[in-house]
Amino acid sequence: MRGIGIVVLVWTSLVADTFTFETIEKANKAYENKEFQKSSKLFKSLKQDDPSVAYNLANAQYKAGRYAEALESYEKAQGIDEAIRQYNIANCYFQQGNLKEAIRRYSVSQKLREDEDTLFNLNLAMKKREEQQKEKEQKKKDEKKKKKEKKKKSDEEKKKEEEKKKKEEEKKKKEEQNQESKKDGQENKNDEQRKANQKETNSAQKREKAKDNMSPEEKMRKKELSHLLKKLSKQKMPTMMYQTTSKEGGENDKNPW
Repeated sequence: MRGIGIVVLVWTSLVADTFTFETIEKANKAYENKEFQKSSKLFKSLKQDDPSVAYNLANAQYKAGRYAEALESYEKAQGIDEAIRQYNIANCYFQQGNLKEAIRRYSVSQKLREDEDTLFNLNLAMKKREEQQKEKEQKKKDEKKKKKEKKKKSDEEKKKEEEKKKKEEEKKKKEEQNQESKKDGQENKNDEQRKANQKETNSAQKREKAKDNMSPEEKMRKKELSHLLKKLSKQKMPTMMYQTTSKEGGENDKNPW
C-alpha cells in the first residue's frame, strides 16, 4: 500500500556535524508526532541539495496542507523512487483541484510500477474530472436557460409596456377626436344660429322695406286689420263672420260659426 512517509536520510550524504544530525532527528520526531509545520520548518533549515531532504520536506509540507510548497519540493527530490515521487506529485495536484495534471502523474506512476493505490486514485481522479465536466456543462445549460428566460421576461415586459403605451396613445387620440367633434358640433351650431339670425335679420329688413314701399292707404288698412284682429282676439270671437241668405232671400237657419 503506497503512502507518504519519511525517507531515512543517509548520514554520509549530509555534512557530518552535530547540528545537522540533531535537526534531522528533531524533524523526523516532529513528523512522527504529526507536528508537520514544525517538521517542515526543520527540514527546510537543512541544505536542499540532497533529494532525501527535499522529499522529506515535501512530505511534511503536504501533511501540513501546504500543497503548492510540497509540489515544489517534490519536483526537487529527483533521485528518490520515481514511481512514489510521481504518485505524491499527483496527490498534490489532486488536492489543488488540478485533476487533469493529477491524472497524468498517476498514469506515469502506474506505468513505472503497477500499484493498487495508484490505480484507485487514478480512477477516482478520472471520475471526479468527468463529474466536473458534467457540472460545467450543466452550469452552461442552466446559465443559457436562465439567460433565455430573462430575455423572454424582458421581451414580455417590453411588449406589455408597448401595449400600455399604445392604449394610452389611442385613448389620447380618441379624446382629441371627441374634443374635435365637440368643437366642430359647436361651430356648426354657431353657424346655424348665425344663419338663423341672418335669415331673421333679412326677413325683418324685407318687412321693413315692404312696409316702406306701402302706400298710405295700404298702411292704414293694415293697421286697421291688425287692430281688428286684436279686438276680436280679446272678445274671443271668430276672426271672420259669414252671413248668408237663402235662395228666397231669407236668412239661413244655420249658425254662421
